[in-house]
Amino acid sequence: MSPGPRRIAEPRRATVQADGAGVPLQVDGRIVDAVRESWLVEDRWWTERPLRRRYWEVVTVCGRNVVVFRDLVQRERGWYRQ
Repeated sequence: MSPGPRRIAEPRRATVQADGAGVPLQVDGRIVDAVRESWLVEDRWWTERPLRRRYWEVVTVCGRNVVVFRDLVQRERGWYRQ
């Protein structure tokens, strides 16, 4: 049975290994070759469900461009692929 429709661009859990500063070194088993960009998104701070995420656009050694983020509000502070 299918789990049902999924929203477009809905974040999915990712396995990320990062250094002490939070810079991704591996994403889902792929070694990061370069970091293209990093940015912070803070939104909905006036609500009961604020959003605060650190995004990273990286290139893996196989040439794949990947955007991952770490949720900075949730207790788990997990990593996700966008």
